[in-house]
Amino acid sequence: MSTSGDAEAVARLAVASAMEAGADAADAVVSHGDGLDVGVRLGEREKLTRSRERRVGLRVIVGGATAVVSSADLATATLRDLARQACALAATTAPDEHAGLADPADLARDVPDLDLWDDGADSVDPDAGFALALRAERAALDAAPVITNSEGSEFAAGGGAVAYASSTGFTGGYRRSSFSLSVVPVATQDGEMQRDSWWTASHHLARLEDACGVGQEAARRTLRRLGAKQIPTGTYPIVFDPQTAASLLRHLAGAIAGPSLYRRASFLLDRLGERIAPEHVVVVDDPLRPGAPGSRPFDGEGVASRARTIVEHGVLRSYLLDSYSARRLGLATTGHAVRGTTDVPTVAPTNFHLAPGPHTPGAIVASIERGLYVTELIGFGVNTVTGDYSRGASGLWIEDGRLAHAVEQVTIAGNLTDMLAGIEMVGDDLHFRTAVAAPTLKIGRMTVAGS
Repeated sequence: MSTSGDAEAVARLAVASAMEAGADAADAVVSHGDGLDVGVRLGEREKLTRSRERRVGLRVIVGGATAVVSSADLATATLRDLARQACALAATTAPDEHAGLADPADLARDVPDLDLWDDGADSVDPDAGFALALRAERAALDAAPVITNSEGSEFAAGGGAVAYASSTGFTGGYRRSSFSLSVVPVATQDGEMQRDSWWTASHHLARLEDACGVGQEAARRTLRRLGAKQIPTGTYPIVFDPQTAASLLRHLAGAIAGPSLYRRASFLLDRLGERIAPEHVVVVDDPLRPGAPGSRPFDGEGVASRARTIVEHGVLRSYLLDSYSARRLGLATTGHAVRGTTDVPTVAPTNFHLAPGPHTPGAIVASIERGLYVTELIGFGVNTVTGDYSRGASGLWIEDGRLAHAVEQVTIAGNLTDMLAGIEMVGDDLHFRTAVAAPTLKIGRMTVAGS
């Protein structure tokens, strides 16, 4: 396994080569990664994949014009050729007055340890991965006689280094590992087939949920989908479980991202400082949360990571900006640049989450006489320009404050502006299963198209 120091050395050399080739400014990102992916189905080994990737992405700015080039060959001679090609390419593109690197005053001064690396990432044995996947699938199949099939169980492990260097003098790097385990059981009853899944992920192998527990939860989620019934079209309270609630946060993040704003393609355009949700709604983005999925010590431009309150007691306090979008909007970067090796930086959240509230999921369900508990969303019927929202859904019908029966093939519709304003209850069950996370939440009214 390469170290972050190895990646930093390549990034520095790429930048130095660009400056020697005539760039006015340059930065480079280097990624080193190794991965293992194994899969089983019905107790048989079905997949084994190992991967290794080494890439560098170089951005140069010449006379206000930008070019980006990348390579999987990190040899010194190749990097020098790459730098010359980048400068020549920039000479053929139009200048942009907003192009440029991050302000040196915003760059990270140190690289804190955020608990993102597991030394075991270098030595995960395929047999150990197969054993975990088999345990998870067996637990799901043993959960009930009606679970007779499986779409499989997979275990993945990976680790690598990320480094960034720029002509401002910044160089930084860190290592990140990842582990995951998932299973997808299939249940059959009275001619009906249903599937669902569950998974666990962490930067550390020992912090994965127990394999049997993953299988049992996947089975529970599959079994509760059996016996689905139609519900009448109407306007009802909606409860989003944590996984579907997180999708609403993703729509919010997209609407306050710099590119959406300077293109004037957001339903939250010009809403900074205004109330967009009830007072009990708090949304935070925290890239410094130890061990969390989206944590990082600096962003894709070397800007120091900082926790930010995005929505403070219902009021929109911050956008998500990289340096380019900040200049376009006349604002300062918020440290949300993300960078691959083949393109210029763009914007994405880190550990973007709705802060937990005081209500248990059971209490939220109990507050509803008749409504829908959503566990899955289907399709992409969301317009972040207007806020119009319409998606297929499945879940469970709530009757007299209790989960009554499964529901599928319905559509829920509304507008994201109204949905944010209509958040009535926030659960206490926040878990960072993904970088964008939310607890259970209740929205007062949405249109449901059923039978």
